[in-house]
Amino acid sequence: MHIPDGYLSPSTCALLYGTAIPFWYTAFARVKQLLNTRLIPLLAVAGAFCFVIMMFNVPLPGGTTGHAVGVGAATVVLGPWASMLSVSIALLIQAVFFGDGGITTFGANCFNMAIVGSLVAHFTYRAVAGRTAIASPRRVVAAGLAGYAAINVAALLAACELGIQPLFFKDASGAPLYAPYVLHIAIPAMTLGHLTFAGLAELFVAGGVVAYLQRTNPALLGKRSAGSIEAGVPPSGWTTTRPLWIRLALLMLLTPLGILAAGTAWGEWGAKDFADPQMRQQMAAASGRVAPPSKQPRGLARLSSLWSAPFPQYAPPFVRHPAFGYVMSAVFGSGLILGFFLLIGWISEKRTAIESGTSP
Repeated sequence: MHIPDGYLSPSTCALLYGTAIPFWYTAFARVKQLLNTRLIPLLAVAGAFCFVIMMFNVPLPGGTTGHAVGVGAATVVLGPWASMLSVSIALLIQAVFFGDGGITTFGANCFNMAIVGSLVAHFTYRAVAGRTAIASPRRVVAAGLAGYAAINVAALLAACELGIQPLFFKDASGAPLYAPYVLHIAIPAMTLGHLTFAGLAELFVAGGVVAYLQRTNPALLGKRSAGSIEAGVPPSGWTTTRPLWIRLALLMLLTPLGILAAGTAWGEWGAKDFADPQMRQQMAAASGRVAPPSKQPRGLARLSSLWSAPFPQYAPPFVRHPAFGYVMSAVFGSGLILGFFLLIGWISEKRTAIESGTSP
């Protein structure tokens, strides 16, 4: 579901960046009061969790792969606005350092997964959970359905964004410039796998996280209001989140399971794959037996080379063993997310101290 560079036209990318920016601004304004040293660990562990969980690929129909996003669990724990920021940071680290998703399409990926995904998860969870007690099994079901709804709406949006490209962006001969498959191919190809395997993975992840927190730390499931922690819910410092970091570390050790699933996610093929006979067969098999263009789309080839990630496909070039490289990537990416939030917390703390010192 990570749209790479080259699959969306520059105008589509600009539109989706423009759509995402107001949500990012509002989200940051809503959660500014959370950016202190005691709540930074919770924001960081949620972002790192989403980063790691997206490394677990599962096989999908048609020979492609997919993954959970973690947005359902992040939204239930953090609320929708903080979830938007945490998931967006995870997507940024993936795009910049690992080439998972593009730089030009970062706004689109955040809009689909972080923004719309968080909002869908939030409203679904509230509708199903209602006013039940924090420890109610109904909240586990609500979280699972929230994750399932969020990832499927995000997949549908990605399919529509990809599917409209051949309709509006062609060269003089009528060949597509960017994503090559139209809506009636893109939508079923993208949504079928998410309605089944990837969606179920997200359902179990979100429901499992809530069930775990109900037993171990129900305070983290307290109600959120406008992005802030309501009275009566204790803040989450390092001591509170330490068990979550420990379990996240264990999850990182299992990430090599994510490279067992063969195949490439639909719509995430590289520009060179269009000239590879075997990859062309896989693309056609996953797209209703419709063959891709005989040549790589010109716009796709041009934009796909704009950014070269230092560790593409979570495979550091200096590590020979793929499994170990995958674990190293999980640790490195999670560390970057933690460092980002620590930096934001430090800046926020300094700013608060300066304002307090200058106030009359």
